[in-house]
Amino acid sequence: MSTQSLSGNSGRMIAVQEIARRQPRQINSGTNTRVMEIFGINTFGRKVMKERLPEKVHDKLQQIIHGLAKMDSSIAHEVARAAKAWAVEKGATHFCHWFQPQTGLTAEKHDAFLTFEPDGQPIERFSGSQLIQSEPDASSFPSGGMRTTFEARGYTAWDPSSPMFLMEGPNGRTLCIPSVFISYYGHALDQKTPLLRSMEAINQKSLEVLRMLGNTRAQRVVPTLGPEQEYFLIDKALYMLRPDLILAGRTLIGAAPPKGQELEDHYFGSIRSRVLAFMQEAEYELFKLGVPVKTRHNEVAPSQYESAPVFEEANVAADHNQMVMEIFRRVASLHDMALLLHEKPFAGVNGSGKHNNWSLMDNEGNNLLEPGHTPDENLQFLIMLTATLKAVHKRAGLLRAAIASSGNDHRLGANEAPPAIISVFLGKQLSDILDSIESSQVKGETTEQKIINLNVGKLPEIAQDYTDRNRTSPFAFTGNKFEFRAVGSSQSISWPIAVLNAAVAEALGEMTEAIQKRVTSGTDLKKASMDVIRETVIETKAIRFEGNNYADEWRIEAEKRGLPNLAKTPEALAWLVRPESTEFFHRMGIMQPEENEARYHVRLERYIKDVEIEIGLLKDLVQTSVLPAAYRQQALLGDSLRSYLEASKLAGNQAQWARFQADDLEAISGLIGELKRKLESVDKKFNEASAMESIEKKAHFYAYELMEECAAVRQVCDQIEELVDDQFWPLPKYREMLFLG
Repeated sequence: MSTQSLSGNSGRMIAVQEIARRQPRQINSGTNTRVMEIFGINTFGRKVMKERLPEKVHDKLQQIIHGLAKMDSSIAHEVARAAKAWAVEKGATHFCHWFQPQTGLTAEKHDAFLTFEPDGQPIERFSGSQLIQSEPDASSFPSGGMRTTFEARGYTAWDPSSPMFLMEGPNGRTLCIPSVFISYYGHALDQKTPLLRSMEAINQKSLEVLRMLGNTRAQRVVPTLGPEQEYFLIDKALYMLRPDLILAGRTLIGAAPPKGQELEDHYFGSIRSRVLAFMQEAEYELFKLGVPVKTRHNEVAPSQYESAPVFEEANVAADHNQMVMEIFRRVASLHDMALLLHEKPFAGVNGSGKHNNWSLMDNEGNNLLEPGHTPDENLQFLIMLTATLKAVHKRAGLLRAAIASSGNDHRLGANEAPPAIISVFLGKQLSDILDSIESSQVKGETTEQKIINLNVGKLPEIAQDYTDRNRTSPFAFTGNKFEFRAVGSSQSISWPIAVLNAAVAEALGEMTEAIQKRVTSGTDLKKASMDVIRETVIETKAIRFEGNNYADEWRIEAEKRGLPNLAKTPEALAWLVRPESTEFFHRMGIMQPEENEARYHVRLERYIKDVEIEIGLLKDLVQTSVLPAAYRQQALLGDSLRSYLEASKLAGNQAQWARFQADDLEAISGLIGELKRKLESVDKKFNEASAMESIEKKAHFYAYELMEECAAVRQVCDQIEELVDDQFWPLPKYREMLFLG
């Protein structure tokens, strides 16, 4: 093979040249437009409903939306009529029930408003029954065995608590109706139904606490949520040359670049023009949908970014986060970029999470996790705080199961993410308060707000947060909310928050029952409450950790404390089907036993499929990209050594430098042999797994055996990448994907 035939532009080089010519995409629609003028214009929200619905219908619907009344089908026709008229005026031709199956994505089936009169005349019509319910084919959605292929019937049902919206397409608009998705027998097939059930549970138990403490004003308590979305952006031309990114979401091979994130110069740095143009257009589209995106900034890893919204009620926040991922993906493509939501798309640099800022709020706007200034307010705060500790302590395994995925396995426990051990960070001030409660030395001023006087005339006094921040904690208190940091960036947040809500509801119920039992026995309410709070503080001490969760010492300490360390998805998911977990979900009204069993199988099967796709991709990349490049390098070195030896012989000289070229040739040849050997080992292990009948054994084998074999293959591939002539390497490199553009 001659070196002449190896030269020329590869697809990778052409892509790099193309990227150098990219310019930021500009849109005119956002020019000089104030956010307040466009916010929610594509949403059938409260303002539109008030304008278009009869007063009685509007008031009844508002009660339903806020959980103060049940759905009344008698108002559905008026709502459908108004929604259709509004949507058609804005150019909509179709409607759909927009729902969240257990794929992690959203789903929709579009139906036209078009129908025909008896005389054949076309007319646009949308009835109340069409609004309330639809019937998509349920046979091909994940059901965990609750449905067989020939049993296709399933139902979507309107969720009035989340506003209808218009999704804009290239040539028209569709009215989207947020919905739940259930089977013919009423079993939950989606992510949202358990979330809504959990919100009912936490509302009931929270109100019981408030009533016990004498609060008769609050009529409703809802969990609020602000999910911070992390993501990567790379140029589409490079993305299309990486089959692993396209099909698995992460790079299965790829040598580390000379510069990674060690300088940390990307974090909060100025946003590059192309990226800023993407952000501005995506935010413009989200504002129209009523999604309150608030912040944007560069994250720590190169080409990594974050967007965060204003807090909303949990179910609306979950819907909006799905919209964020969808809109980001769509707009990125318009800017010749690819959005990467995988938890760990690049080895050796930070992965992406979805930090869920969670709290509880009553219908008067009071944050129940806000420390107060009076003894009564602080008593309420301490009950809510310690109930959350109790929930995380008791249901730590389930919370870990709720965030388990093949992608998150690569992120959790790395140098930028919380470990798989669930613990809670409170900060020094609150920790001191709880320690004082434990030792019965409570001072009334301990939760009074401290003020930092900066002693700078131009700056105001700043209220000091009740805690510092701990980036290493999977579940950290941050002043008036908890930040569930361990949730993966690609996940639907509905399921993790459903589990959290249910766990806190359970804990609130147990604490209320314990307090009332003491009161019934003659103990003063405040003393009874403090007694139960003290017991809870002692009971949950093991879950509190104020140090560095990344440290190896913490893993040792956590084991001593009896905290579960569920490093891999299969062992984490197993907690879902423990008898006590099944009983818990059933008792709290979140899932029936068969729903829980089915959800376990869906998640486990998804894990297996993800790993099998990665194994197939890795083998394909080795055979079609890595080995051909290595063979070319081997041929180049062989030709070079042969030419040098011949030239030395003709000149009558000793080939004194031949050993260096021979060493290079031996190095690449040795790596080729090592790669072939390791690939054979992967094939052998995979065949061994294929013969396993138990999906539990197969998943565990994949996690602890096959993934290690694949990592060994990757290590050799990355060594080859570092030795091969740049022209021969067909796959975009880290230095290009992370730093171009």
